[in-house]
Amino acid sequence: MTEQNYLEHLIERYPKLASVKDDIARVYEMMKDAYASGHKLLVAGNGGSAADSEHIAGELMKGFVKPRTLPEEMAKKLKAVDAECGACLAENLQGALPSLALTGQPGLSTAVLNDLDGKFVYAQLLYGYGQEGDVFLAITTSGNSENIYMACVAAKAKGLKVIALTGKTGGKVARIADASIIVPEQETYKIQELHLPVYHALCLMLEEHFF
Repeated sequence: MTEQNYLEHLIERYPKLASVKDDIARVYEMMKDAYASGHKLLVAGNGGSAADSEHIAGELMKGFVKPRTLPEEMAKKLKAVDAECGACLAENLQGALPSLALTGQPGLSTAVLNDLDGKFVYAQLLYGYGQEGDVFLAITTSGNSENIYMACVAAKAKGLKVIALTGKTGGKVARIADASIIVPEQETYKIQELHLPVYHALCLMLEEHFF
């Protein structure tokens, strides 16, 4: 399938998302451009959206529906370091699209929570990890989560592109973002139910393009 096929297939399965089809396409192009220029994706959310953040990073950092065989040049480099181990790694490692969920670092997160305040956790991690040209994917069903908004402000200040994945009206996070996907639902669980197929489609499109 092509990238466009994945998007069309998404709309066929979830007709309600037709209203945000162009927004999904725009977000895909933004993520694709970042990866093509050697940058990375940072992702964060709260609760179910924190789990979604980990899910997204997992789909991008290894094979999703494609095997992502390593380039021959990298296979040779691995074998040059250690013939036996390198051959094993070359056979089993998969191509990755650098993606970091800011949710899975309890030591660092609790240090910020203890020394500063919980609302600054994502902003601090974003400030430390983010580099100009990276993309920050901010997931919040309301669009108004304070810690996510603060992370968006930090991201913009450091020269990152900000993408909002939200619902309802999009909230203040959508207003500060460079691009937004505001799924057409009002209740939290219904918004989350639409977020998953949206980010799956984005991951499939990126994998199709790069691998």
